Amino acid sequence: MSKDLIHRTLLTDNSFTSLALRLPAGVMFVAHGAQKLFGSFGGYGLEGTGQWMASIGLEPGYLMALAAGSAEFFGGIALLIGLLTRPAAFMLAITMLVAIISVHLPNGLFMSNNGYEFGLALLSISVALVFNGGGKWSLDRKLSDMASKDGAERGRSS
Repeated sequence: MSKDLIHRTLLTDNSFTSLALRLPAGVMFVAHGAQKLFGSFGGYGLEGTGQWMASIGLEPGYLMALAAGSAEFFGGIALLIGLLTRPAAFMLAITMLVAIISVHLPNGLFMSNNGYEFGLALLSISVALVFNGGGKWSLDRKLSDMASKDGAERGRSS
């Protein structure tokens, strides 16, 4: 893998903006993923979620539940710690887009009607993090700083 690609993936500014987006979104994604994967917080677990996904045409239901639950749970953890924020946010954005189109869009905007309002908010946060990266207090920032120092030191010793 190219060092340039790794650097661009981890590159982020040092603002609090991404932190303010990452933390609440990470908590929500982890909780929703735990519902799908483990049946936590009143969720149905993989079997129940898989059956429901199959019933709305997302086949194979079990694998779709595993994919969505994993993206949400592990992507949410990645957002919380700010590790590989851009790729995690990209996967979460795709997950939210699928949820909006396949489940919520026909119900209109408002959550009270099972609409896409909440999914749209999470999609927007995810897209913003794809563009901005992890920001201040992220592992991406720390790793990017370490890579920059390492590259600068190698450049001086050559």
